[in-house]
Amino acid sequence: MTRRALNDAVTTAGVDAARRAGGRRMRAVVLDAPGPVEALHLRELPVPRPEPGWVLISVKAFGLNRSELHTRLGLAEGMTYPRVLGIEATGVVASCPGGELAPGQQVVALLGGMGRRFDGGYAEYTCVPVSQVIAFHSDLPWSTLGAVPEMLQTAYGSLTVGLDVRPGQTLLVRGGTSSVGMTATILAKRMGLRVLATTRNPDSVDLLTSVGVDHVLIDDGPLADRVRSLAPGGVDAALDLVGTPTLPDCLRATRVHGVVCMSGMLSNQWTLPDFYPTGDIPSGVRLTGYSGEASDLPAPVLQEFLDAVAAGDVTVPIGRIFQLDEIREAHRLMEENAAGGKIVVLTGRGGTS
Repeated sequence: MTRRALNDAVTTAGVDAARRAGGRRMRAVVLDAPGPVEALHLRELPVPRPEPGWVLISVKAFGLNRSELHTRLGLAEGMTYPRVLGIEATGVVASCPGGELAPGQQVVALLGGMGRRFDGGYAEYTCVPVSQVIAFHSDLPWSTLGAVPEMLQTAYGSLTVGLDVRPGQTLLVRGGTSSVGMTATILAKRMGLRVLATTRNPDSVDLLTSVGVDHVLIDDGPLADRVRSLAPGGVDAALDLVGTPTLPDCLRATRVHGVVCMSGMLSNQWTLPDFYPTGDIPSGVRLTGYSGEASDLPAPVLQEFLDAVAAGDVTVPIGRIFQLDEIREAHRLMEENAAGGKIVVLTGRGGTS
């Protein structure tokens, strides 16, 4: 095995695990170095073998995430290359040496270094720590199941950990047409909140209304005054998924003792130059952030959400579905913010629907 092939095979299960992979091969999307979509290469790699405490997952589908775009563009810290991207994956257990999960069990895996510290979900198999895996049971198609993990984790964690919302409150979602924004709206409505959400595209009004938004605001500039005309005194909670360019306006739209949580960076802008908390945060308004881990998504919450989807009570906001060999087109659509929902990629390993 060449040094390059060996590097391509490495996961945190270790170099030795890659060497023991034998003749089994898989398709995987590899990033050799930051760059445009052409930097993503579909290659054949050895299938890794998990050590105790790790699990090998046969990936059926995975969703695309903005953090993977940041990684591809060279904005992520702590990266080593080459790397198989992907902070989430959905599939079935192929092997679990520690016995924590049975082969064939449906699972999702997410976060915890996937696609950065070790190889992630853009592959037919991925090897991850058991602590990052959540089991479930569902007859939903893989194209639907693959959209859920990170999207639900971020939306649920933002509402519960980041904002600590309560029934009867008013929530502002900045970046409402993102997959996380629409999922946050769906969850918030099920929790009994009134939801205001923003979009830059007037054609997206019906889309936001369909997922439960009570008032749609066209994001064409500062919105605090318009928000306060709908929520006198300001909203109780604001979820900012756009990032630092809209954060000051979200703070101004929020009531005294209300909470603003920044959970996304659709703008690709991470920091506020010359941020002055005493002057930039209105008196009494609280600012939090949320990133979270797999442990923030309890298994019963995932199962209840999937059951609600199966029953027709909840819609999963899917934008487009691609095959593994269409990864460049999928990334291009994500970079253009043109998906209108979650982008899902099927691996072809039984993931044809």
